[in-house]
Amino acid sequence: MKTNVCVIFGGRSTEHEVSIISANQAMHACDKEKYNVIPLYISKKGVMYSGDALLDITNYKNLSSLLEKCEKVVLYNDGNGVVMDRIKKPLFGGKKPVTIDIAVPVVHGTNVEDGSIQGWLETLDLPYAGCDVTSSALGMDKVAMKDVLAARGIPVLPCKCFYNRQWFETKKSIVSEIETLGYPVIVKPANLGSSIGISVAKDKAELISSIDNAVAFAEKILVEHAITAIREINCSILGDFNTAKASVCEEPVSADGFLSYDKKYKEGAKGGSKGMASTKRIIPADLPDNITKRIQQYSVETFKALGCCGVARIDCMIDKDTDEIYVNEINTIPGSLAFYLWEKTNLSFQSLMDELISIALKRRREKSNLTFSFDTNLLELHGGVKGTKTNN
Repeated sequence: MKTNVCVIFGGRSTEHEVSIISANQAMHACDKEKYNVIPLYISKKGVMYSGDALLDITNYKNLSSLLEKCEKVVLYNDGNGVVMDRIKKPLFGGKKPVTIDIAVPVVHGTNVEDGSIQGWLETLDLPYAGCDVTSSALGMDKVAMKDVLAARGIPVLPCKCFYNRQWFETKKSIVSEIETLGYPVIVKPANLGSSIGISVAKDKAELISSIDNAVAFAEKILVEHAITAIREINCSILGDFNTAKASVCEEPVSADGFLSYDKKYKEGAKGGSKGMASTKRIIPADLPDNITKRIQQYSVETFKALGCCGVARIDCMIDKDTDEIYVNEINTIPGSLAFYLWEKTNLSFQSLMDELISIALKRRREKSNLTFSFDTNLLELHGGVKGTKTNN
């Protein structure tokens, strides 16, 4: 019997379209002999849809027409498991609700990748691939991530952090504090990915402009000193705390040393359907063996320190002036699931999907041995709970 795999994508995120690309790549990579792939698209308004039309990336060019071919659905636990059911049902007959065996979230950004989707799946008691609630939240919040990694002795750049409300109220003092880092600086929304809202400032005027742009995307802003002679090196990790293994490293190619959203997803992507796989990159990165091993080591340590599971991509930086290596950030659900790195590590995209599902089911088995509730009903004891009021 095939396993019913629900691939979840979209959502109320600025990275909505990137998620559509990544999810379609993942759905087509699944072994159809093993799995029934069931797409679950979440619109920008939070409405859930399913239907075979969602499996064709070209249909997304006209979203209104696409959704007319799909059905609004809902996931719920009926006591025997989690099922997907249509919201509008015909008066007679029609399809029965579909049992979902496992979910594979392929979502990017705020409101989805940050633990929101994962918490929903935990509440449904549906096994799912990838990071759990805590590691997803830590991975999305760059400031919290830095705090955890620094506490573990993993090298990260020092930073200044503030909230957008503080920026509007105490702009002058925040600028003065940031300037102690020394120009140039890089300004980032603390909880977004895909380089959205990120820019480099070379002076005070550019700093103010960069922050004004960033606060439109996030409540919390992060500012670091920008390394001018930089090499960006990325590495993917697959597994869990006990089995985490590193892929080969890659070096994205960018003329100005900064890989923007447009360069990641728009340049070189015919039809807009290749996602991160379309980015210009050198794989494996041209690095001395000892540097490659250190980056792979830092990546594994980052994955474990944050409690990650499944597949992630860790982005590192090398300061060419000092040869120092820093962990920049983690992508707990990387664009295109970083399949292009695993293909160069002799693991096909289909095998990567197999491993993600296998790791998720392993986590499910391990969690089944833990106690989450008691069979007794406290409210039945001694006639109720002392201190509560009744209307008798």
